[in-house]
Amino acid sequence: MSEFRNVTVTKTANVFFGGGVTSRTVQFEDGSRKTLGIMLPGEYEFTTADREIMEIQSGELDVLLPGSNQWKPVTGGDSFDVPANALFKVRVKTLSDYICSFLK
Repeated sequence: MSEFRNVTVTKTANVFFGGGVTSRTVQFEDGSRKTLGIMLPGEYEFTTADREIMEIQSGELDVLLPGSNQWKPVTGGDSFDVPANALFKVRVKTLSDYICSFLK
């Protein structure tokens, strides 16, 4: 799907790590939400409240998921799952465009 229809977009950006990661929140009619964002090259650590699916639209990064001690390469077209109430790390190699889906 190349577009989302019938959504509400929050105009104010979510800005993390001094602008290294930015996103906008998209709310769907069914109450679900996603963020659409960009990550600049760098290393970032995130915590989750909800389960998340990160879909990488373009770019190249490595991810260190909870319970693993090995970084996993991720490129455009790939996705990865992060459990709720977890911490994960990413090493972004090239500008990366992502969609994060929050699941209950």
